[in-house]
Amino acid sequence: MLSGRRLDLLDPSPLDIEIEDIAHGLARVARWNGQTIGEHGFSVAQHSIVVEEIAAHIRPGLEPRWRLAALLHDAAEYVIGDMISPFKAALGVDYRAFEERLEAAIHVRFGLPARSPVQVKALIKAADRACAFFEATQIAGFGHEEALELFGAPPAGLGLTIAPLSVSVAEARYLERYQQLAEAAGAASAVNAGGAR
Repeated sequence: MLSGRRLDLLDPSPLDIEIEDIAHGLARVARWNGQTIGEHGFSVAQHSIVVEEIAAHIRPGLEPRWRLAALLHDAAEYVIGDMISPFKAALGVDYRAFEERLEAAIHVRFGLPARSPVQVKALIKAADRACAFFEATQIAGFGHEEALELFGAPPAGLGLTIAPLSVSVAEARYLERYQQLAEAAGAASAVNAGGAR
């Protein structure tokens, strides 16, 4: 990694994971294999920011730590890239196990449970699908009906404009949002710990 960390992909350690490496990598990984309109690809970093916003729209008052989990939902892609779902399925369970080990290490590194609760995972998946709907119809050339069939309807009252950012802006915004959520999650944890005394 650019930070100088050496990450063992078969046995990833949380100690070798840095948010700067994640932001740098995700800002350079394009969604839709780069098959989108516009001057810039739509990066996984920018997608992750939008998914976090959608999750908060779906569930107002969502705890900061789960908003952080939403921001980090594709963080493993900083080293493994963004593969389309059908290809992931074709690779089989070994790929899933590999991805899950990396996700668990990332979660632990940033103070989250290794595995998110089922309801949080479902919320993030719903936000991810909603984001994919807007990406598909606005920048990836899908028709409205086709996107509805593939991703389902986005949540009521949610309107987004997808405008791909440059790599440097996407990276900076990802890091900025991480800092905001990490501070909020830390403050919430401190309040909860104080209340438990």
